Amino acid sequence: MRTLVIDHPLVTHKLTALRDEASDTATFRSLTAELVTLLAYEATREMRVQPVSVATPVGTASGVKLAGPVPLIVPVLRAGIGMLDGMTRLLPMAEVGFVGLRRDEESLVASTYADRLPTDLTGRDTFVLDPMLANRGAASITAICLLAAPEGLRHVEAAFAGDEVRVVTAAVDERLNERGYIVPGLGDAGDRLFGQI
Repeated sequence: MRTLVIDHPLVTHKLTALRDEASDTATFRSLTAELVTLLAYEATREMRVQPVSVATPVGTASGVKLAGPVPLIVPVLRAGIGMLDGMTRLLPMAEVGFVGLRRDEESLVASTYADRLPTDLTGRDTFVLDPMLANRGAASITAICLLAAPEGLRHVEAAFAGDEVRVVTAAVDERLNERGYIVPGLGDAGDRLFGQI
């Protein structure tokens, strides 16, 4: 597993504003989309390309286009949905799957309640917008997280030992608290994105 912490000034500026408990829902949503787009720019750096030639108005130019198959974006429900728009801005041709995870508030163990993914991901670049617990043959898996905790990184590393997994994040915070929240973190990102329901 590789972890890439993006410390670009725009990323750290937006993350600081996102952390602010005074940010209202609209501001939190907007900042999330902007921050994910910046993280996605770095997360897509290693996508496979193939050479092409295109006709310009004055000649022929050599370039590249993304190699097939099309990438897959997998937001983890519910907070991952708030990250989807920022990711599809860069990859509008991508297909989108979904994984729903529910965390038991006492044991802090997550269980899957929804899985809308292709059976075969062979050769596909897959971008997870939150943690994911299964690899179905994807060429690469990149988890894009606004924040990470050391405990979460250790868990992903153990779960995907030997697999090609990257985590792209704006920061690695101190730890998880007794409720399983990242400290200092963002609080409940799902509630801050969509309201408490």
